[in-house]
Amino acid sequence: MMIVLIVLVALLGIATYCYMKRPQFGALPEGARLAVIQSSPHFKDGRFRNLVEMPVITKGYSMTGEIYKTLFRNFPDREPINPLPSIKTDLLAAPRDSDMIVWFGHSSFFLQLGGVRFLADPVFSGKASPLPGGVRAYKGTDIYTAADLPGIDYMLLSHDHYDHLDYETAVALKDKVKHVVCGLGAGAHYERWGYKPEQIIEKDWDQQLEIQPGFTLFTASAHHDSGRGFTRGQSLWLSFFLRAPHMSVYYSGDGGYDARFKKIFQQYGAPDWAIMECGQYNEAWRSVHELPEEVAKATEELHARNLLTVHHSKFTLAQHPWYEPLEKISIYSENKSYRLATPMIGETVRLNDHSQKFAQWWKNIQ
Repeated sequence: MMIVLIVLVALLGIATYCYMKRPQFGALPEGARLAVIQSSPHFKDGRFRNLVEMPVITKGYSMTGEIYKTLFRNFPDREPINPLPSIKTDLLAAPRDSDMIVWFGHSSFFLQLGGVRFLADPVFSGKASPLPGGVRAYKGTDIYTAADLPGIDYMLLSHDHYDHLDYETAVALKDKVKHVVCGLGAGAHYERWGYKPEQIIEKDWDQQLEIQPGFTLFTASAHHDSGRGFTRGQSLWLSFFLRAPHMSVYYSGDGGYDARFKKIFQQYGAPDWAIMECGQYNEAWRSVHELPEEVAKATEELHARNLLTVHHSKFTLAQHPWYEPLEKISIYSENKSYRLATPMIGETVRLNDHSQKFAQWWKNIQ
């Protein structure tokens, strides 16, 4: 029996090793890319680190306990039964001079600002995991494909987790994207998937990229992690601050609440729009994903004029009801200094139209 067990474990190990060699898992940095990473002040003891180290699991909780709850306890309404409402906007016909955001569900969105087209964390494959039987998109949420997008000037990657960096989508977009802007190390994934080195721009925190005169993209910190296999922290996680002559936009990426929002305001000024992660949170892992009340607090600390929340309404990656992020942020945003936008998936958000109204579309959906 012992021999049989050893053989089975060995076969499982070999099968796992072979499966992890599939292109969906990307690549680890090496050579010159690794040398650049190792020179970063944020790379210590073999991996990237957050500015302030905090345990991933909150005191009083445990990873095994949270996994057990997810697998064996029933949490009501974690995903909708019926399809979610959505709008199919013709992005190919969108005028270049229109400042707009179109959210695709979860953290994927198209941003057109000052005639420049950005695409953030696109996931159009309908899944948030490369594993068979993994997390799938809700009905009605996966209505866009790479073919629906115009040419993209800059594709922004906040970090390389599967629900933000999707292999199938990245490959499908390769010939439509002029440049990818990602954290140090993440370019290894794109090179493995056929992107040319000149397409890839890898950045550390507190760096900048001149888009055109008066238009700058700043890469800022976040409090999170990275990794697509068993090795963690080999690429850097980012947030982005876009400063155009007439408007500024901040995208938080993923990350728990800390003092960085005050610092970002002090360093870059108040954004006209804050696109903030709000979803797939839990008190147990609040160090890496903000709770809705923290999103509202952070938005005020940024002095943002408008808030659009992402990281919800497409995939179930936490225990809360699927609609809870929208419900809670609506409550916490009452009588605040900013305006909350709650578009449906695919609905055009007109960045200069302060009178645009948004429905509470998640109400009464089973």
